[in-house]
Amino acid sequence: MRSRRRIRWAAVPLATVVIFALAGCTQAQLHGFLPGFQEGQPAVTDNAQRIANLWVGSWVVLLVVGAITWFLIIFAAVAYRRRRGQTGLPVQLRYNMPIEAFYTVVPLILVLGFFAFTARDQAEITDRAEDPDQVVEVYGKQWGWDFNYLTEDVYTAGVQTMPESLGVGGTGLIEETVPELVLPVDSTIEFQVQSRDVAHSFWVVDFLQKMDLYPHKVNYMTLNTTREGTYAGKCAEFCGDYHAQMLFTVKVVSQAEYQDYVQSLRDQGFTGRLGPEFDRTPNLLDNEAPSEETEVQ
Repeated sequence: MRSRRRIRWAAVPLATVVIFALAGCTQAQLHGFLPGFQEGQPAVTDNAQRIANLWVGSWVVLLVVGAITWFLIIFAAVAYRRRRGQTGLPVQLRYNMPIEAFYTVVPLILVLGFFAFTARDQAEITDRAEDPDQVVEVYGKQWGWDFNYLTEDVYTAGVQTMPESLGVGGTGLIEETVPELVLPVDSTIEFQVQSRDVAHSFWVVDFLQKMDLYPHKVNYMTLNTTREGTYAGKCAEFCGDYHAQMLFTVKVVSQAEYQDYVQSLRDQGFTGRLGPEFDRTPNLLDNEAPSEETEVQ
């Protein structure tokens, strides 16, 4: 009885500390210190919230498993240590079916649980919208980006981002050279991403989401923009000497600002689409296979 009372009195203040600690957490802490979350603001996209929930939930389970594992290790070391006067080995638990079944079933449940939640969220995230508000075609290239706003029939052609100083201790980037992707807020956006040369990866950091780009293969990414702001983007796949300068900026703006931006592209003559005709690597699979009568040189 005394031991139970001691445990109870120890658990009450511990639970109180945990409750107050969680109540005082900021949005960044509650979302596992992931980027893109601000106090009193929604996530940048609907997918970002889902990804953050999966991330935090996984860490909570892993921390509990880690705490139990360390407790059992320390408990076994203390409770079953060799005492004065004892000789030989302690009682062995080999062929103990209940314990061996426990050690097999629990990890299996954890693995299946992680797989189930990951598969569920992945299916939701990668599901294409039937009627997106905007379709944006993204071409990665060494070392810049082309953005085709297919719904609006306009485009922008990016160049490699240049630093202000090429020497040691450069002061930053030349803003005019950073490609810009403008998106309307509260809209369903479908990205169609592919590469003009080598493998790249389209990554907007605050979106908590990235998609690989390959030559002659279109990958799709759909999300809903929920908060206005300016967000950093970059290539997340090493693609050559100037990979670190393959940057871009995403601006999520109001519907009116977005239409003004689209009209400014039209006024500059940037209408149409920069398609696969600018790829550096022609798709040999689209060419006709040589006939058997072709002479082999």
